[in-house]
Amino acid sequence: MPGKAIMVQGTGSNVGKSVIATALCRIFRQDGFSVAPFKSQNMSLNSYVTADGREIGRAQGVQAEAAGIEAEAIMNPILLKPMADHKAQVVLLGRPVGHLGAREYRDFYIPTVLPVIKQSLDILLSRFDIVVIEGAGSPAEINLKERDIANMKIAELANAPVILVGDIDRGGLFASFVGTLELLEPVEADRICGFIVNKFRGDLGLLEPGLHFLEKRTGKPVLGVIPYIHERLVEEEDSVSLCERRNATHPGRLTIGVIQLPHISNFTDFEPLETEQGVAVRYIRNGEPIGDVDAVILPGSKSTVSDLLYIRRSGYDRQIEALVRQGVLVIGICGGYQMLGQKIVDPGRVESDVTEVEGLRLLQTVTEFLPEKQVSRVRAKVVTRAGFLNEMLGQEVRGYEIHMGITSLLPGCKHWLSIQPSGEAEGAVSENGQVLGTYLHDIFHNENFRHAFLNALCARQGEAFCASQGENHRHARERRLDCLAQIVRQHTSLDLIYNLLQLAPHSP
Repeated sequence: MPGKAIMVQGTGSNVGKSVIATALCRIFRQDGFSVAPFKSQNMSLNSYVTADGREIGRAQGVQAEAAGIEAEAIMNPILLKPMADHKAQVVLLGRPVGHLGAREYRDFYIPTVLPVIKQSLDILLSRFDIVVIEGAGSPAEINLKERDIANMKIAELANAPVILVGDIDRGGLFASFVGTLELLEPVEADRICGFIVNKFRGDLGLLEPGLHFLEKRTGKPVLGVIPYIHERLVEEEDSVSLCERRNATHPGRLTIGVIQLPHISNFTDFEPLETEQGVAVRYIRNGEPIGDVDAVILPGSKSTVSDLLYIRRSGYDRQIEALVRQGVLVIGICGGYQMLGQKIVDPGRVESDVTEVEGLRLLQTVTEFLPEKQVSRVRAKVVTRAGFLNEMLGQEVRGYEIHMGITSLLPGCKHWLSIQPSGEAEGAVSENGQVLGTYLHDIFHNENFRHAFLNALCARQGEAFCASQGENHRHARERRLDCLAQIVRQHTSLDLIYNLLQLAPHSP
């Protein structure tokens, strides 16, 4: 007997679809069901590497963790990674298949991938009790609706009841709910079975007249009112959230500047730093000065050459060079690592029309772009003494790689990691350990690396140790997922949601 499906759609982007879908994955798992997430098409520069080396949207990877299973490519068959020049890299079932413009993708490519989407969904429904499907954007985008393969068409394929989520914190909630229904075809509107109000602050009693109006006007129930959650319980996948983080930056004993590149990718790399007591992470963009920082991080990028040119136009290259002369630590991750070298060459025009560009010349490395993308989970050992790496010699770190270039070391530079068990060299570090690069995303998720890094920053201030005793990040992630599930349990009518599925919890 095939499994049941339920779909979470939204009145727009960034209203909380991923959060609610993640919570439902955890709740259903806690209640005794086998659960899997699904999103037919995701557009994000924050990706997740599966155990078999495939690339999917980060949200579906986290949702699989919430469900207690390994993520698979069929959980997000299409991932779009925006690039410069109004194009996106298309990743199909975890493998890149090309770069397409919006019209080319919409008019010619979408019709060819519907069978792949349906097959992926059917496989999950055959293997799991419940599939939690996440929509994209709004189902009522009239200009896109004819080719929309992420919302109502998927709900129809899965015969899934739809929960519509809206963000009350941004205003216009009731107009968004009613307007969405008005713009849908009657058969589509009928598939929406209830509403969830997200990010509510204040007195619920003052909201109740609006909820009663909504239920009377639409004939559909309000399934829950989720309070505004101040702690970030689920990793973000949309760079829009970085604006909120910048506004929420708090003063700290240490200040770490992250250059917010126009095509920044996998910025979840820095979330463990943000949770450390006494550490302020500043996302620096639009030419604003880097200022007084204890360290500078160049993050990953989907368009490395374009973002390197942006760094030069903004004057960040000169500022970083001056900070290095002052003894400030600089770390580059993935695309940021490539930028730190002497030059980047792209003879095959893999990434852009620029065949060669000078790097920041802070590491003795050269990067060449290649057509083949490297995607893998990585376990590595620190093998070099340099700077704060001295105290990590022989220790293990874990992470994942997603890149399309190979970086070669020139004389005067040395690698600092050895991939296990192959022994392959990885990363580069300057002689004094002040400038360091690596392809490993999630490097700061390793407590040993993060604490050694922060301790070195404190030592530069003349202090022996940094008060950096944060919770184990992987344990913290499990705790946050349980916390999210508990909040959603308390503030939704789960019995109504189970009625939509025609199921009852096994062991709540």
